[in-house]
Amino acid sequence: MADSYRTVEGRAEARSEVRGSEFIGHVAPVETVEDAEAFVAEIRDAYADATHNVPAYRVRASPFREYSNDDGEPSGSAGKPALNVLQQRDLENVAAVVTRYYGGTNLGVGGLARSYSRAVKEGVDAAGVVEAVPHERFAVTVEYDDSGSVRGLLESAGVEFDADYAADVTFSVRVPQSEGATLRDRIRSATSGRADIEQR
Repeated sequence: MADSYRTVEGRAEARSEVRGSEFIGHVAPVETVEDAEAFVAEIRDAYADATHNVPAYRVRASPFREYSNDDGEPSGSAGKPALNVLQQRDLENVAAVVTRYYGGTNLGVGGLARSYSRAVKEGVDAAGVVEAVPHERFAVTVEYDDSGSVRGLLESAGVEFDADYAADVTFSVRVPQSEGATLRDRIRSATSGRADIEQR
């Protein structure tokens, strides 16, 4: 897998109408298959009254995962065209769901394929495409005495993190894979090995 990959910048949706049917293309960046499944479930819940909610996603897992489903539309008319857009744009770690409200006119397999493709394309365009690098996550648990120096180190490294102050302090860190090992070494050094570091 390449060091960097193309994905969408954020969540977005795009609406279109085809012969009375409304299509809503929802897209979101995801990091895991679980994230993708959660996004699909979220859209299905939010649009439970829709005629169809057609999912497609591509995730940089091991092995690489691609998935699509026609959700009751004629075979090959919905999920595959939606997934094809993600493949043609060379997008990874992205999930799409196309919501359809049936408008009373049958579109035929070709018409459906074009409509589902268009919904994903417009959703991706609305979200914006960016280059991203693979990230990893780990947790750092320290006593309060060490929490200030760990927090300062994470802030100076410019990485994303959340801090949970309980009996001890746990920092949940998200860092580019290429920088993870160095950052963990710096944390161990700053705490004289007292930090408990756990890969997520």
